[in-house]
Formats: sequence, C-alpha cells, structure tokens
Amino acid sequence: MNMFDDAKDLAKETGEKASEKAKDALEILSDKVDEAKAGANEKIAKAEKIAVEKRNDAKEKLREK
Repeated sequence: MNMFDDAKDLAKETGEKASEKAKDALEILSDKVDEAKAGANEKIAKAEKIAVEKRNDAKEKLREK
C-alpha cells in the first residue's frame, strides 16, 4: 500500500501544481487584457481631445467671420 499512497500523493501534488500554474497564467492574461484596454482607452481619450480641439477651432473661425 505504501507505493500506492506515494503515487496518490504524487498525483495530488502534481494536480495542485498544475492548478496553481493555470491560475498564474490566467492572472497574467488578465493583466495583459487590462493593459491593452488601458492603452485603447488612452488612444480614445487622445482622439476625443483632438476632435474637441478641432471643433473649437472651427467654432472660433466661424465667430471671427
């Protein structure tokens, strides 16, 4: 039975390590997704800022006429 118990413990330990690695990989992937979203949001904010500046410039030119 000792050999069976050792194999059982080894299988349990291997499963726990695999689970931990999967959780780590999921966390890393989640961090990368958050990073990509932040970059996209930053680009959107810059584009909106430029659009507002252009619109304000156009309004100013219309007021000058």
